[in-house]
Amino acid sequence: MEFAVEHRVERGLTVVKISGEIDVFTSPRLREMLLDIIENGGLHLVVDLGDVTFLDSTGLGVLVGIFHRLRARDGSMTFMGVNDRVRRVFHVTQLTKIFVLHRTLDDAIAAHEASRSAGGDSSDRGARPATS
Repeated sequence: MEFAVEHRVERGLTVVKISGEIDVFTSPRLREMLLDIIENGGLHLVVDLGDVTFLDSTGLGVLVGIFHRLRARDGSMTFMGVNDRVRRVFHVTQLTKIFVLHRTLDDAIAAHEASRSAGGDSSDRGARPATS
């Protein structure tokens, strides 16, 4: 599968769909694309990893860096559609302690809206991670 990144805005969230392998070769492109989305006003991202076939440490580094950049701007980044292979990488690296994983976009939107309406921060920190 060819590496690709697409994005759209849905109910106040920027949905970023990534396809293919996220590795040492594609991570620089992913980083630049995500930074461009942020610079153009996308501060609340839901990243769809359902079509990601491989994720290495370079890709993880990009995701962690973007996560922290968004948090510094009072933004948020959560994940949806995470397949078993990528979910295992998140668990082994203990990134499930900082990343919130949702099963569906509807779940991600509901968590984001609940966080905002509760008057808490908009980082979705209180959202429940999806279970395996």
